Formats: sequence, C-alpha cells, structure tokens
Amino acid sequence: MDKAIFLDRDGTINVDKGYVHKIADFEFLPGAKEALSLLSRAGYRLVIVTNQSGVARGCYGEDDVLALHDWLRETLARDGTEIDGIYYCPHHPQARVEAYRVKCGCRKPGLDLFYRAASELGLDLDRSIAVGDKARDLQICARIGCRGYLLGDGEAETSLSVLPALPASVRRAVDLPAAAEDIVGTIYGMTQFAAEVE
Repeated sequence: MDKAIFLDRDGTINVDKGYVHKIADFEFLPGAKEALSLLSRAGYRLVIVTNQSGVARGCYGEDDVLALHDWLRETLARDGTEIDGIYYCPHHPQARVEAYRVKCGCRKPGLDLFYRAASELGLDLDRSIAVGDKARDLQICARIGCRGYLLGDGEAETSLSVLPALPASVRRAVDLPAAAEDIVGTIYGMTQFAAEVE
C-alpha cells in the first residue's frame, strides 16, 4: 500500500478568498506548486480533501467544483505533478439547498473522505501525512496517530476548543513549502516550523 499526503485545498494550496469556485479566482500560494512537486518526487501520492459548503449554500454547483478540479489537475500535470485524487464534501447541516442539508461523515472533521480515498487508491493511512490550515483538517491524525502539519500563524487555534486535541504527531509549519521540506527531511534554511502543537 502507498503512502499519501492528504492536503486541504483553500488556505493550503491556494489563497482562501472564500468559496473559491472559478478558475479566474484560483491563486496558488507562493511555493505551493513546487512543494507539491517535491512531495510527489519523494514518493508520496497526493490527495486533496476539501469541504465545499458553497455548494450547500447555493453559491455554486458541483459542476463548478468539478471543472475547477479538472483545471487544477491539468495545470499541475503540465509541471509533471500528478494529483492522485480529489475528494470534496458539498454538504452542510444548515444548507440553503435542501438536497445538501445533511449531517454527514464526509465534511471535515469527519473522516469518511479519508477512508474512501484510502480504499479506492490503496493507501496506508498509518504511513500517510495530513496537511491543512485548520485543526479540522488534521483529525485523521487524532484518530489513527499519523503525522500531520498545521499551517499558518495561529488562526486555526479558534477551532481547537471544539475538536479533540491534536496529537504530538502534528507539528506547525508556516506554509506548505516548509512542511514539504520537513517531510522529505531536507534543510529549509532556518527552521520554518515552530514546535509540536500544544
């Protein structure tokens, strides 16, 4: 079974502008494409797991999500980086669109999409790593003890109080490039990540 990097999308790979669904609004974060390439070359399969409640809120449709993800795959493939899977949750418990008003297990911090990806792609969750800018992106680490990286400058702390504590296997990193460099065990100049999440 293969090892994977489970990546959040908005705020991890691209600038989180709120309900990003148009190609014109998608802006890669600095160094994100290079970081993905580095992780891929290090032997990790790349899997994006993202909440897309904008569908449930009526801001855009699933066709928009799929079109953006097709473009994202093609854009990265041109640089030689393959995204092995993109899994998204369109639901929200208070959805405006009734069909998506579901309390599901696929909306992070739920883990259904992680388990689905592992089953469909033949992934070893114990050897995989989760990366995201919010604590909810890393609940797979709390459940099975795999490694993880919480990105950013502390904004994610607001969600820690309502979720199980993150394990010592989760570290902080300023951004995806810093996490990627640490994952592959190379030196990233001055240490970019701080300490384990308390």
